[in-house]
Amino acid sequence: MNEMKKIRVKIPASTANLGPGFDTIGMALDLYTWIEMSFSEKTKIHLYGENLKGVAEDKNNLIYQVAQRVLLKAGVKQPNLEISIYSDIPLTRGLGSSASAIVGALIAANALIDNPLSDDELFQMATTIENHPDNVGASLFGGLIVSNWNGIRAEYIRIEPNPQLEILTVIPEFELATQKSRDILPDQIPFPDAVYNVSHSSLLVAALCTGKLELIQHAMKDRLHQPYRTTLIPGMKTILDQAVQHGALGAALSGAGPTLVVLVDRNSSEKTNLEDFVISHFKRENIAVKTLWLNPCQKGAQVIPQQHSFPFHIEKLKEEASMKGEFKS
Repeated sequence: MNEMKKIRVKIPASTANLGPGFDTIGMALDLYTWIEMSFSEKTKIHLYGENLKGVAEDKNNLIYQVAQRVLLKAGVKQPNLEISIYSDIPLTRGLGSSASAIVGALIAANALIDNPLSDDELFQMATTIENHPDNVGASLFGGLIVSNWNGIRAEYIRIEPNPQLEILTVIPEFELATQKSRDILPDQIPFPDAVYNVSHSSLLVAALCTGKLELIQHAMKDRLHQPYRTTLIPGMKTILDQAVQHGALGAALSGAGPTLVVLVDRNSSEKTNLEDFVISHFKRENIAVKTLWLNPCQKGAQVIPQQHSFPFHIEKLKEEASMKGEFKS
């Protein structure tokens, strides 16, 4: 076993649902987690950055556990790993932090043993672990992912995001556990609401595929999950209802929340006014928010060269990536 070999992976964040596409539509965003992994005589977990507070630093760590699944499936017995993690993706905010960790662990562990598992096998494993394919699909393959899962096998189609799309990401200061956000959803919904979501998600996918951005404001509406989650996020309903009036293409709860994503035409002259509207509205609700202008990320998880020691000079890395149009914060 080569204990000197180290694999470093860069994994994008993701936003899921985009309104009506509950558990089926995901989009990769240019906000990243970096994972470095190697075999070791003793398991060591190194965490860097404020976004990883509370993450396990022993074998209960999610990345360690997922990596072991890869090794087990490949028939490799190696109980000890050294793992270093840095992330710009905030935890429990609806930006796919767990999905990026799962995908990063799968890619890194697979690369560590010379990639015996196919991309499809990794996607199936990621979906089973995450329990839905949208976030993991976006982080694994990049771009826009339209997917389904029958509990046994997941399928997906990748769509190139329209280059005009820009995303105002609104991150409230409080965390919202995915399970809490899911527990508030009803066991059954009225038949008209089901039809409403099927029609809107279909129109949304068609609009994204054809570049008809003007249709997003009509398509990006939902009756399946967002109405039930408004009680968990004060001020959310107003943003969803009024963002278009302030220059947005559409707005949605990102994943289970509490982050909101507001889709914008990057050439819009209303971007500053839109951001001011969002911030001031949440301020009236006594909620502090952080806003980031992000782009759809075209690339999924990548094994990257080790140009710097870990923890590498992250500001330098951001600067280099920004010059290539890969990173925005």
